Amino acid sequence: MADSLVVTSKVKKVIKEKGGCNTSGETIDVLSRAVERLCQKGIDSAKADGRKTIMARDIVIDHI
Repeated sequence: MADSLVVTSKVKKVIKEKGGCNTSGETIDVLSRAVERLCQKGIDSAKADGRKTIMARDIVIDHI
């Protein structure tokens, strides 16, 4: 993926402030891919319901 779907500076800030940890570039890539997959699941769910609008109920995060 060429474009990141997360704001790198904000992710790094949260990780640093909440955990005192540094963030690798790989972490940003993994988070961006996760966001892309969540978006696709939302798209699939909305289309299955005959809608063109993604709603909160279409985004299911089952491991948080």
